[in-house]
Amino acid sequence: MRWGFEIVVTLVLAAMVGIMLFQTVTMQESSMEPTIAVGDRFFINRVVYKFSSPKRGDLIVFRTNASDDAALHIRRVIGLPGETVEIKDGKVYIDGSETALDDSFIPEKMQGSFGPYTVPDNCYFMLGDNRNDSKDSRFWKNKYVSLDAIIGKAEFCYFPHPRIL
Repeated sequence: MRWGFEIVVTLVLAAMVGIMLFQTVTMQESSMEPTIAVGDRFFINRVVYKFSSPKRGDLIVFRTNASDDAALHIRRVIGLPGETVEIKDGKVYIDGSETALDDSFIPEKMQGSFGPYTVPDNCYFMLGDNRNDSKDSRFWKNKYVSLDAIIGKAEFCYFPHPRIL
């Protein structure tokens, strides 16, 4: 009987810690294909940005407004606070660099030129991996995602094809 109680308490504590640290999300939009496809289910780390800042290339989950009922979105961090992002002929350049960011992971060459955009403090410039079919910082009225809108970092897809993101 004693073992049963200890097992139940351990499972309840593990579930509570898991709920506080991680959240599951189901992809609802095609902006991140092929990295994350519509219907993929993945875990987000809810505490990582309590101890560090988002880095270029991170896949972050965020809300479009402060409402708890607001839809969750996921995009890739491209521009960090204080940086200037410019897209020329489909290539992304940071702070006037002559070397474009590596985009070898995107399915097709991005079309168009955009910017320049100077990222405000505590904000991030975001792009989807499906660049030609993504509603992201290039097209949003408010071009940036603020740090307080970020829910967490996408870490691991568990369904239908388990993988680290």
